[in-house]
Amino acid sequence: MKNKDIKFILKRILIIAIAIYVTYTFFSQQKSLNMYKADAKYYLEQIEQEEEKKEELNQTKNNINSKDYIEEIAREKLNMYLPNEKVYIDINK
Repeated sequence: MKNKDIKFILKRILIIAIAIYVTYTFFSQQKSLNMYKADAKYYLEQIEQEEEKKEELNQTKNNINSKDYIEEIAREKLNMYLPNEKVYIDINK
């Protein structure tokens, strides 16, 4: 073999090695990118749920001193009712 042939073969091996490295790097980065996108989607959903919960708590905070809210809590949590109020109990529960 001539010196030219050895250089040509080494260049081809180097080009193939670089191509394999670039391909491997591309796919591994694509896998990481997909994982990060999934994480971002999960966290955005969590943020939405917490914002909804925050809105519900703000509504409760605004209504906490209202007569209707106090009566509702008294009925649901304390089993208290107004005088002469008819209470129906669902026996299927």
